[in-house]
Amino acid sequence: MVPPNNHFVDIYEQIVARRQQGRRGAIATIVNVRVSIPSFETAKMLIRDDGSIVGTIGGGCVEAEVWQAAREVMESERSRTLTFNLNQNPKYDTGLVCGGTLDIFIEPILPAARLYIFGAGHVAQSLYKIAHLAGFDVSVIDDRESYANRERFPEAKDVIAEDFDQAMARLTPNETSYIIIVTRGHRDDMRVLRWAVQTRSRYVGMIGSKRKTITIFRELVKEGIPEQSFERVHAPVGLDIGAITPDEIAVSITAELIAARRGVERPLPHMSWFHSRQLNADESTKIETTEDAEKPPGK
Repeated sequence: MVPPNNHFVDIYEQIVARRQQGRRGAIATIVNVRVSIPSFETAKMLIRDDGSIVGTIGGGCVEAEVWQAAREVMESERSRTLTFNLNQNPKYDTGLVCGGTLDIFIEPILPAARLYIFGAGHVAQSLYKIAHLAGFDVSVIDDRESYANRERFPEAKDVIAEDFDQAMARLTPNETSYIIIVTRGHRDDMRVLRWAVQTRSRYVGMIGSKRKTITIFRELVKEGIPEQSFERVHAPVGLDIGAITPDEIAVSITAELIAARRGVERPLPHMSWFHSRQLNADESTKIETTEDAEKPPGK
């Protein structure tokens, strides 16, 4: 069977539109055909996150199974291949199939990963470069024009030089967004974290020592922010690789961002104290007296 001229064009346009809109989907492609089927090799079907489809891979029960598998691929963000034997399985005998075997490859369509970096100092500049190379669309926010400018961040998607509160009021991170907090001071870190934990962002990370993190956490809890809001916060941010320089710290942070983007499941050792409902005084004293001896991975 020969594909219609506009078959691929429509699907590719829809894929681009999905990504631009920040929406998910999955694309199913016939990658191997043996004997006769009611479609053609390389036929494609786009399954949107709302369940609607564009294109076809032949209809019938095959298409229904692919649709269900595509929903799972969207959730797991991992590709998979399905094999259908249309001769031996009676459930495919619907009058729509011609016999034969086919393999269908299903891959996720994901929006571009959006990284918001709050702070535009040395660590932020190194992080912007490495995260950009890793495929993140980077936006940099700082209240200092001398730091947040195109000269220092030429390839950033956005460079915002204004008060943090004003900038945050205009930003709407979604489930494919990542937030890194590397501002120049404790108070700015706290007000950005206050906002970040109430967004839908997939990942929130903040630089600094454990003691600083606990102090900010307690202050925000006193304000009424639920403790469970902090369970997805990575702080001190980045994988523990002994990073010291801004470039090394940026590598450790980007590695953790990639792990989050790829769905690598691992505990959050830096935030283990947030998983208990309440810190007792003895634990608090122990943490605060021992953390001074540790070299913070962030600053």
